[in-house]
Amino acid sequence: MKPSQSIFCPGPMSRRSFFEAGYLALGGLGLSDLLLRRAMAKATNTQPTGNDDTAVIFIWLLGGPSHMETYDMKPDAPSDYRGQLNPIATSAPGIDICELLPKHAKVADRFSIIRSISHEDSQHARGSVRFLSGRKTQSVSPISEFPTVGPIVSRMREHRRVGVPNYVASSARAYGGGSAYLGESAMPFVVGGNPGASGYTVPNLSLSNGLKERLDDRVHLLKSFDHFRRDVDLKGSMESMDEINQQALSLLTSDKAREAFDLSRESDATRDRYGRHKWGQRALLARRLVEAGSSFVTMYMNNPDVPGTQKNRIHGNWDIHAINGDLYYDLGVRLPHFDSAVSALIEDLYDRGLDKKVMLIVSGEFGRTPRITVQPGTRSKVMQPGRDHWPGAMSVLVSGGGAPMGQVIGSTTSKGEYAKDNKLDPNDLLSTIYRFLGIDQHHEFLDRSGRPMPILPHGTPIRELS
Repeated sequence: MKPSQSIFCPGPMSRRSFFEAGYLALGGLGLSDLLLRRAMAKATNTQPTGNDDTAVIFIWLLGGPSHMETYDMKPDAPSDYRGQLNPIATSAPGIDICELLPKHAKVADRFSIIRSISHEDSQHARGSVRFLSGRKTQSVSPISEFPTVGPIVSRMREHRRVGVPNYVASSARAYGGGSAYLGESAMPFVVGGNPGASGYTVPNLSLSNGLKERLDDRVHLLKSFDHFRRDVDLKGSMESMDEINQQALSLLTSDKAREAFDLSRESDATRDRYGRHKWGQRALLARRLVEAGSSFVTMYMNNPDVPGTQKNRIHGNWDIHAINGDLYYDLGVRLPHFDSAVSALIEDLYDRGLDKKVMLIVSGEFGRTPRITVQPGTRSKVMQPGRDHWPGAMSVLVSGGGAPMGQVIGSTTSKGEYAKDNKLDPNDLLSTIYRFLGIDQHHEFLDRSGRPMPILPHGTPIRELS
């Protein structure tokens, strides 16, 4: 059955003060509260897994990018399929990609493109649940009823103590994502906004103003941290704290955590190469986090926020229907930012020797209709091109993970409509990720009704990425 199309989407610090810091440092869910919930969730009986030194960076392209304008172009197809952009050759024989991705082209020998992943759901929430959890749903709720990949990794690796958050994301929840019956303690440490912006701070690693006012006025806040840490070491107080507060202390007084989030430690040349924009600086932050020890980092690249553009012709994410934006004007703005961010990240992972430790995944929830539609834009009020939802074919970029690169895995039909060779399922990609991280995909959690649920109901690691 063909996938359906969707047209519209809508001072010295006292012990008490420190414990207060654990709760007040995080807006909403306190750090100590988060760790307490995580400890209570031990009933799920997770066990330490192998390959703890591995990590995944997941670049999530909410809305679904067009495979036909990125990694699976069809120059010989009819004009209403192939569109206005042309393919260019790359450093990897056999990989041609969009002309608006020239920096990708230079590092193509360091990534592979999967062109034959497909599934059956064209609705954003259901498609995201399908892609991120490996399970089908009938719900259109943006909050998944099943745990998705990030929270699963968080729970399966909660035993790790590396001085940085184990699971970090630039948003609390992907559309269609969530922790479901694993609970909120499996959700990410959130770092939103533009981490490269002037004056940017990470609030989750900072004390609130209210707590600062309650500190001893004789000593500056930072000196209080240093004094407190020395006092803890001398008195051996750490040994008398329970595990939760030790974890809170570790993060709140961790130079490693603060340094990992501090992009000013990078050279101007490096920051320029990634791009002095939200996407580029998020990609750079992701690299710093996995290098410091984080297990799973999700960075969202939605609205490119490019000054001086015609906002009525650009959409907020990759869901570029004709009614939402002008596909080619939008991509002309969007893809250069995407190109610099992703290519610099790939280059860095290899140049810094992280390619065997880190796997990079770049994807959205589905692809776009192979045939272009032309309709009046809701905001522009003029006829403009776009593509609609299409789960029958999509492209996924994979880099690193110790796997052979410079490959095209699978293919689609001549008009980019369906997987043709080596048809794969999102579960196969998830299975590949879990194997790389040393997580048993058959491990079971109890759902809210007490029923054992395996991490994945099915899926086989992709052979070409082994």
